[in-house]
Amino acid sequence: MPSSRSLAALTGVALLAVALTACQDKASGMVEARNGARLVESLSNPPTEGCHTFREGVTQVLNQTQSNLILYTTPDCTVPPGGASNYLDIGASDVAVPSTGPWRSFSFAPE
Repeated sequence: MPSSRSLAALTGVALLAVALTACQDKASGMVEARNGARLVESLSNPPTEGCHTFREGVTQVLNQTQSNLILYTTPDCTVPPGGASNYLDIGASDVAVPSTGPWRSFSFAPE
């Protein structure tokens, strides 16, 4: 019987590892985007790959995910000439500077 218990434990560990690996392509939590006091968009467990475009320009972003974000003023997650991106930590929020304009997209920072 000891070998069947070991096999069962090993199988359980392997299944857990596969499940955890499968979940890594999504950020656990919410990204909330506002324009002034108005909620524009709320994204739940967004994919961690690629560029995410907001429906419209937003002036405040709250990062309630377990991943860091990079905010952009362009709709394609690029930094315009003379511009900059903004790094947003886990659990943080930030307000756009009026001189740079609203944020239009975000991506997840490499870990």
